[in-house]
Amino acid sequence: MKSVAVIMGSASDAPLAKEALAIFKEFGVPFQARVLSAHRSPNEAAAFAKSAADEGICAIIAIAGKAAHLAGVVASHTTLPVIGVPVCGKDLGGMDALLSTVQMPKGVPVATVAIDGAANAALLVIRILALSDTILAEKMNQYARTLAEKTAEANAALQKEIGAI
Repeated sequence: MKSVAVIMGSASDAPLAKEALAIFKEFGVPFQARVLSAHRSPNEAAAFAKSAADEGICAIIAIAGKAAHLAGVVASHTTLPVIGVPVCGKDLGGMDALLSTVQMPKGVPVATVAIDGAANAALLVIRILALSDTILAEKMNQYARTLAEKTAEANAALQKEIGAI
């Protein structure tokens, strides 16, 4: 199986990256992680994106805040799927990062998840990979069943607590 890359614009984005990496570990998807900045190391970010497919990477998650251009810069240098994760900042609550990530020009697509949505970015990559991997598809189906079971358990606990008839 090819690997997935999780890149972050700053080391301060590592806690979010770890959420995505934990999902990949749970599903047995190989991954790598790096700090690359669209602004502080643009040549390295571009070089990474240009060589990613040749290095066996099949999708890239780009986590960045503020002027979050990382996902767009990477997407402009590769045809691999790029999923942007805007990071919540203190100044504008992540809206700056969200808009920087989601407002891409025609021809340079970036899928974008919710602010701080690194876990969902990983799950989206797994759904993409599961299209051609039956084992991963079954793991994703089991994951969905587990979510449904936990929701039913939470509902049952609530009904018991409030004494519903």
